[in-house]
Amino acid sequence: MSVSTHVLDSVTGRPAAGMVVALFAGEALLAEGTTDAVGRCRLVEGATGAGVHRLVFGTGDWFTSQGRETFYPEVVLTFAVREPAEHHHVPLLLSPFAYSTYRGS
Repeated sequence: MSVSTHVLDSVTGRPAAGMVVALFAGEALLAEGTTDAVGRCRLVEGATGAGVHRLVFGTGDWFTSQGRETFYPEVVLTFAVREPAEHHHVPLLLSPFAYSTYRGS
C-alpha cells in the first residue's frame, strides 16, 4: 500500500507547504513527512497491511508559522485500508476554522 496526501489552504488558494504529517496504523507510527512546495507528501511506498490508519496533520504549528491563528491545533483523518495493494491518497482542504477531505486517486 502506498499513502500520500495533498494539503491546500482554501483561504489563500495555495498549497500548504512545510506542514508536518504523520501516518499511524493503530498506535504505531509508520511514517512522518513534510509537505513539499506544492503541498504534497508521499508517506509510504511499501505494504503496511489492512486495517485502520490515521493521518495526523500539524495544522497548529503550520498556521503559527504563517502568522495566523487556527481553531484546530491538529487534524486527524482516520481511514480504513481494505485493499493493501492499492494506492491511498487522502487530501486535506484546510482553512483556520474548517476542513474537508475525500478519497483521492
